[in-house]
Amino acid sequence: MRPITPSHAPLSTRWLLPLATSIVLAACGGGGGGGGGAAFPLVNVPPANNGGGGGGTNPPVSGTNQGKSGPKALVVEIDGLTHAALRDAIAQNKVPALQSLRVAPAWTGGANGTPSEQRTTDGPGWATLLTGTWVTRHGVRWDTADQRIDAKLAPSVFALAKQNKAAGYKTASVTANALYPQLLANESGTVDGAVDCAGADACVTERTAQFIDAGYDLMVAQYGAPAAAVGNGLKSDAYQRAISDTSAAVGQLLARIARRTANDAKEDWLVILTTGHGLDAFGTATGLQAIDNKTVFIASNKTLAALPGTGTAAPADATLLQLAAATDIAPTVLRHLGALPAAEAYTFNGQALQAATSLRNLTAKAGADKNSIELAWTLSGDGTAPVQVLRDGKLVATLPAGSTAYSDPIVADADGVYTYQYTVVAGEASVALAVQLAYVKPATLAPTLANGLVNYYPLDTLPALDLKNASTLAPWASDANGGTVVDDGFKIPYKVKALRVDSTVKNASGSAGYRLLQTTDVATNPAVTAYTLGFWVRTDATCSQGVSNGASMLANKNYTTGANAGLAIGLFGSCEIRFNVGTGSARADSNGYGLTAGQWAYVAVVIDKANLKLTGYVFDSSRAMQTGSATLTSALVAQLGGLKNGIGLNEDGTGQYYQRETSSPRGAMDFNEFAIWNRALTTDELTSIFKSGQPLMLLP
Repeated sequence: MRPITPSHAPLSTRWLLPLATSIVLAACGGGGGGGGGAAFPLVNVPPANNGGGGGGTNPPVSGTNQGKSGPKALVVEIDGLTHAALRDAIAQNKVPALQSLRVAPAWTGGANGTPSEQRTTDGPGWATLLTGTWVTRHGVRWDTADQRIDAKLAPSVFALAKQNKAAGYKTASVTANALYPQLLANESGTVDGAVDCAGADACVTERTAQFIDAGYDLMVAQYGAPAAAVGNGLKSDAYQRAISDTSAAVGQLLARIARRTANDAKEDWLVILTTGHGLDAFGTATGLQAIDNKTVFIASNKTLAALPGTGTAAPADATLLQLAAATDIAPTVLRHLGALPAAEAYTFNGQALQAATSLRNLTAKAGADKNSIELAWTLSGDGTAPVQVLRDGKLVATLPAGSTAYSDPIVADADGVYTYQYTVVAGEASVALAVQLAYVKPATLAPTLANGLVNYYPLDTLPALDLKNASTLAPWASDANGGTVVDDGFKIPYKVKALRVDSTVKNASGSAGYRLLQTTDVATNPAVTAYTLGFWVRTDATCSQGVSNGASMLANKNYTTGANAGLAIGLFGSCEIRFNVGTGSARADSNGYGLTAGQWAYVAVVIDKANLKLTGYVFDSSRAMQTGSATLTSALVAQLGGLKNGIGLNEDGTGQYYQRETSSPRGAMDFNEFAIWNRALTTDELTSIFKSGQPLMLLP
């Protein structure tokens, strides 16, 4: 038969020709799995040895190996071979050549109902094998001739092995399925030897053996006989014979490898067997997300620490997804070759199975605020290393060992759809995931909040400092300091600390809590016609201090009765907030505001002296904004300064509230971002504080 020249090469094989600088053209016929007598072109294939021997060539002479020593890998994909059929064949000793392999169930097809979901058919399965990614990166959605792997987003295992230039790896691909070579048409110069066997499995064995003998370092071989025979049924003689024949063919390759390692103990071979997708009970590749179709296998000549389920049956439910995935194969091969990309460049949707840590089920969803991404994953095995999270190759968080979730705040210039590449690293294990976010730019602080801000305590550290240098905040009694710092309610990057005031810490006379003393009290300053107090607050998990006579959250008065002169904000049963002012004999109240126990809320009170009005606000993320008001009198305004002895936090203006009101339990309240303005803030300004979730120190 006349050799095929480039100008006459079929469309399905022409792409192979430019991959090599020199081309050996030959024809090969015969072989199991259909395609007997089919011709195929060879690209840079080593010449066959004359004589008999498995696969049509002679194994290397004892004591000599062609090529260099070191790590080498052979990946064999067998179309149509199910995990169950392989297990049965091994159990019945029908495939003696594969008896020594460690066989485990695995899964493919991406995650159902997510962007990674892909058809469980040949094209997407082969693309995943070669790239270690799902369809969102490799881009192969169908089994049609127009499909191509996206070489930029998902470089193949060949391309990545070639990036280790110091190793000088030689790569080869030998396939029976005519569809597969076309998928790499957009990637040139990465496969040193390529053969399209046009359906002839005997050709796959012969040519792969030649590459092994010639010392190639990374080979991917694909057989098709079981897929061709499965139309007769999974229990048919034809299907069982195809499994046995393919096993024997793979055995010939393993024998070649064994001869090489006998000649050179420094040759370290990783062999992996797998299949592209599962089949249903009728032997059909439906492409659906049914468990049978998603079930594949990974078999290896080596023990792989992160390959669970070796020797077991495949789960018949979603627990299958807790096992290894088809996306793990490419990074496993590259780690063996010393060519696994660093975390900054890691884009695989799977992990290297040699790792002592198993990192699985990386998922992502948009945060409720639409400007954050919530990541979650599972860990098993060695969990002693900190967990790192990278976004687009840059480290954004280092989490404690064993962490399995992270919320990543996103900052973008405008609303829109953005795509981010995340990589989670735990010990030796890395997994990547591309995430899309329909971003909504968050609310920001109203810049006018800087106007009239006279006292401001971030409360990030102790002792507490007024950034306006116009007041002090300290324990009522130096020997009763119940103040500590705790985590605040802000999100990264604003998350710091908050002040916890614990009134159970008291001195011998019963004094407790904190006191704020202004240099100039806005309540009594005649030049101030209106003022606002605002702060973040969090109760304990049950609002335990709200029982009986209630708790004094904030007061500059003796709060034994609301009629006493001054201002108070109290906490009562069912987490109710009440705003109160008194003259000493008369009072005005605005009640009925609700808090969610154990959750941060923003509380503010606006006193308009000129217009004789008190307005209360409570912003709670579990409730709508709550606001109400009370009418003041000139007499009430005249007594707003209360005891003129400062403002108590988790106490009243005496520091003795809980000592007097023994039926009101002491406890801890958390405060953050305490501020006083010498003007009436608007509803919009206060809303911006709550919705932005930003500290006032960001104000210009």
